[in-house]
Amino acid sequence: MDYVAVDGWDVVTRAAELSSQGEEFALATVVWRQGPSSGQQGSRAIVTASGQVYGWIGGACAEPAVIREAQRVIRERRPQLLLLGTPEQFGSVVPEGMATVPISCQSEGALQVYVEPVIPTPNLTIVGRSPMAQTLADLARALGWRSELSDRGQLPAANLDARSIVVIATQGHGDEEAVELAALANPAFVGLVASRKRGEAVLGYLADRGVPEHLLDKVHTPIGIDLGQTSHREIAVAILAELVQLRVAGQLIPSGAADTATAGGHQPSSMPEEAVDPVCGMTVSADASSHPVVDKGVTYYFCRVGCRDSFLENPAAYTPDLAHQEA
Repeated sequence: MDYVAVDGWDVVTRAAELSSQGEEFALATVVWRQGPSSGQQGSRAIVTASGQVYGWIGGACAEPAVIREAQRVIRERRPQLLLLGTPEQFGSVVPEGMATVPISCQSEGALQVYVEPVIPTPNLTIVGRSPMAQTLADLARALGWRSELSDRGQLPAANLDARSIVVIATQGHGDEEAVELAALANPAFVGLVASRKRGEAVLGYLADRGVPEHLLDKVHTPIGIDLGQTSHREIAVAILAELVQLRVAGQLIPSGAADTATAGGHQPSSMPEEAVDPVCGMTVSADASSHPVVDKGVTYYFCRVGCRDSFLENPAAYTPDLAHQEA
């Protein structure tokens, strides 16, 4: 885990920078605290999908739990209000929609942290100048997307990156050239507005020209949700509807991350395995940072040294199932 010390509004500035770079992240804000706790009300931090932290949310007990939950929020693209502490600190009733995350700290402090995903604004490039292409660009801008129209043969491939979305709407005028330039740029999505027969012909031609198969496999054709008989401009609605559907499903992700995609979004490759501290019940990372102990061939992980020491004093007290089997 990497930590970068920024404070106050610097966190917001850094958030704007990451968003402009097209990086997904979560913003965590402390909305309530019960002292003693190192996290203060209003403290914020950015957590990236890889677990890098910018800002401050709390000490050694709270931070790993927030990072883990923030990565989950990024993956699932749903905000979450967290209650960090032991269940006894919050009573028997937890408000609907909140998640209690057990942490065990000697200070016995507690935090309530709101974690929200920040998804970059889509960057849509449309190749073509038809009324449909113009309508698609206008509709995308109405959603707050960045949208650019390009003439056929003038696709700004140098401006495309791994998060770009490209729609080829040249209607038979230079389709092959535009699709080839777009595919070689390897953006998140390439779609060709054409009939299925025309699309297959274009892809077959490019395959014969030597365009790599793994790039052509990423070209979607035809594109657009089937709305039945529609007008030329209404096709733009169908195309944008499909793009929105793909975005909500987390499928408009950088091509380099395609292998880690899941149906509910993308799974960061650096997500650690998890384990439950047998002493306090806190979920921790199953790695060397969680004070591992091997007992009778089983590896246990702990949130802090105190829990590990308690376990070492009497392992049987925290592994009743194993003790019962041995008896």
